[in-house]
Amino acid sequence: MPTAIIISQPGGPEVLHATEIEIKAPGPDEVQIRHEVIGVNFVDIYYRSGLYPQSSSPAIPGFEGGGIVTATGTNVRAFAQGDRVAYTGNPMGAYTEIRNIPASRLVRIPTDIDIRTAGSSMLRGLTAHMLLHKVRNVREGDWILVHSAAGGLGQLVTRWATMKGARVIGTTGSAAKVKIAQAAGAKEVLLHTDAGWADKAREISDGRGVHLAIDGIGGTMLSATLSVVRPFGTVASLGQPAGPIPPVRVEELGFARSIALMRPSSMAYADDAELYAQGARDLISALQNGLINPVGAEYPLTHAADAHSDLEAGRTTGSVILTV
Repeated sequence: MPTAIIISQPGGPEVLHATEIEIKAPGPDEVQIRHEVIGVNFVDIYYRSGLYPQSSSPAIPGFEGGGIVTATGTNVRAFAQGDRVAYTGNPMGAYTEIRNIPASRLVRIPTDIDIRTAGSSMLRGLTAHMLLHKVRNVREGDWILVHSAAGGLGQLVTRWATMKGARVIGTTGSAAKVKIAQAAGAKEVLLHTDAGWADKAREISDGRGVHLAIDGIGGTMLSATLSVVRPFGTVASLGQPAGPIPPVRVEELGFARSIALMRPSSMAYADDAELYAQGARDLISALQNGLINPVGAEYPLTHAADAHSDLEAGRTTGSVILTV
């Protein structure tokens, strides 16, 4: 029987356990795939820790993967055994060697893209597409602030924004990661642990502030990030590994400042069939045209707890994957 990782109860990485599971034949509208790669993302940590509630317990975490089709349901016409596919979004359950998944979730991988790249790019790629096309339709010359620019999402957003002609100011939490953010295309990289980083970011962006700020840190970082945005700019808050975000008063967005604060959800984006299809097409096209999504750390499926520990502790850069 195939091996899967289950969340035995909400808690730390130690609640992730390997077990054997039974896989039934795919339902009429489902496809069965054998994973080659599984993406590890902060949303997995939020479900494991109990920050986000699970629909059932024990549960198999994971929202992203890539592999080979091994069987199809009776209503499925778009895919066949042997197809190379990738996916992201609901339902949860990627941390397993084999799984059944709705055919509507799958994206066929072109021959010039390997499964490892596609399977580790879907969630971050859809998130980057949401940020750079929906939250703001980023244009040439825009100033973009990207927190954690050396991380998996940060690097991908920086590279894609740069391809669109935007100018990226990246931040990192340590000097050791500055060169990684620079290699991704950031024009300037600041340490967000330095007291004057926000003033410096405003100064760099023509003294007016950035058009779009992307805060995937959370905690008290959001308040400082709001101060970096120019009038009629936008802050996208989409993660909180640093902890809960203190309440924001609408007055902080203010008449004088005229800025917008969004809390966009990559899961909601992926659940919208039209947005998912468009985002996946654009992502595949961008990958074919030179968008790079480097894998920074990989672990065997049975070492998922180690992957969670390292991701939570900030010991990783680039995408984090489990291999099967």
